[in-house]
Amino acid sequence: MKKFALLIAVATIVSCSHDDDSKKAETTTTTNAYKAEGFVTINEGQAGFTAGLESGDRFGRDHDKIGDVDGDGVTDFIVGARSDDDGATDAGAVYILFMNNDGTVKSNQKISMLAGGFTDTLNAGNFFGYGVAGIGDYNNDGIPDIAVSSPVAPNNSLYIIHLNTDGTVKSFVKNENIIANGLTAIGDLNGDNRIDLVACVPGSNDGGNNRGAIDILFLNDESKVMYGNTVTISDTQGGLGAGLGDDDQFGGREVAMLGDIDNDGNKELAVGAFMSNGGKGAVWILSLDNTTYNVISKIKITEGLNGFTDELTSDVNPNGTYGANFGHAMCAAGDIDGDGIPDLITGANQQYEGWGYILYLNEDKTVKSFSRINNDDGGFELNLESEERFSRSISFAGDLKGDGSIAVNFGGGAGGTGTLYTLFFRPQ
Repeated sequence: MKKFALLIAVATIVSCSHDDDSKKAETTTTTNAYKAEGFVTINEGQAGFTAGLESGDRFGRDHDKIGDVDGDGVTDFIVGARSDDDGATDAGAVYILFMNNDGTVKSNQKISMLAGGFTDTLNAGNFFGYGVAGIGDYNNDGIPDIAVSSPVAPNNSLYIIHLNTDGTVKSFVKNENIIANGLTAIGDLNGDNRIDLVACVPGSNDGGNNRGAIDILFLNDESKVMYGNTVTISDTQGGLGAGLGDDDQFGGREVAMLGDIDNDGNKELAVGAFMSNGGKGAVWILSLDNTTYNVISKIKITEGLNGFTDELTSDVNPNGTYGANFGHAMCAAGDIDGDGIPDLITGANQQYEGWGYILYLNEDKTVKSFSRINNDDGGFELNLESEERFSRSISFAGDLKGDGSIAVNFGGGAGGTGTLYTLFFRPQ
């Protein structure tokens, strides 16, 4: 279903208090730095998407834009369905969505053990599609390529898949012994004209139980990971230093490359730790040395710290977990408020129905202000279910319409087949 809210949205941005049944706010308000221009809901039988999804497939668990695969001038998407049962229970699958520029789906192609020309054997519970990323044209055939993770042993691997124009598999390279519970393409960090990747490993026990880690992966021109060049950032590696605790799950499901926010020649990378602070969650902004890619400075953003003033829940959730999970997913969205500083889109997917946040950043990487996106705030007039887990995954889709607006994809639909929401923003 497609809705339009052509209005200047108003967001609560200071603090709020909650009771057990509803969210209440006593706040000042500000005009958002964007105009909300509607959204599209992509699910089985909606917005042109027909794939035979089944309950529990977790469609939308991760997603990314991948460029124009079929040559029609419109950016296409990859969407993971990590719990698809093609070939084995929870073996996983991904979908290539050929898009119309209004955010609806023109057609789609499934890639799994049984579809799309993928010939590797997956095991039950491999979760192929847990992490996905668009990586540009790695094999120089003029067609964008994709990265897909299957993080569960004994087949924990990263696949670089070269596509045909119809979205089927032309060829693939399997990089073994890589755990990626989320993937993000971060651009060409090392200047070799190939897009680099971050593999999120929130369950890493490096330094303590489930403290988490990320691995920065560099690939060669044969689509193979150069294992010896991998940079791990964790409690004990990569210069992160003190700050993580047991069960923080640093790494989250996606990271965001923000660029050089403070103009010191080093790039900033945002990384979530969604179980930090008793499950409320946090976002770390790391400044990376521009030659070693180790951390040279960091700040933590969470409730009451470094300019973020919203109240995050620590309640037990219906699924048995706890807390808001702020920082679970995120993406870089450029300079939305026009102040010359990149902004960050993140979420708290277990804050009630799931809340998205736009964090408008200062040059010192603290939060200047923020906007909420949920059923009540943000101007989109969403109608999310109470346990939707909206914002459990987030990706930047760019100017899909070609009219100067920006599209951002949010995953949701927890408990069902899974859902992808494409929201259209017009920066002011």
